[in-house]
Amino acid sequence: MKLTRWMKVSLCTVIAVMLSACVTVEPPKPVIVNGYAGYTEKIALPKGCKINIAIIDFNRPGVIISQKTFDIATAPVPFKFILPAEVISSGVDYGVVAMITFNGNAIFQTYERYPVINNGKYTTDVLMKRVQ
Repeated sequence: MKLTRWMKVSLCTVIAVMLSACVTVEPPKPVIVNGYAGYTEKIALPKGCKINIAIIDFNRPGVIISQKTFDIATAPVPFKFILPAEVISSGVDYGVVAMITFNGNAIFQTYERYPVINNGKYTTDVLMKRVQ
């Protein structure tokens, strides 16, 4: 009887040790995208401007992955996005866009593509042009 009980205790101990090694799961690291958004014109921004910077899906118009809007006085403006890894898909063409508004009207915006993430680029400088 003692041998059977000893065997049961030993077996349970071995199983517990094996299961504890299998439970260690590290969560996926977040995806970080950063850079600067600016313009080349030599003009000062009027007081009360806002900037909107967003990460979008270039393949699906209107799909915004993440965005930030805040007041600004000068450019270039640094930005940083920390995205949960589970919102990123490998087949998507992500990019950064930006727009500066004054009194609700766009005065500068991006016209070029600034791809990030799935091209291996996580830092980009976004150049906006004056809205005509």
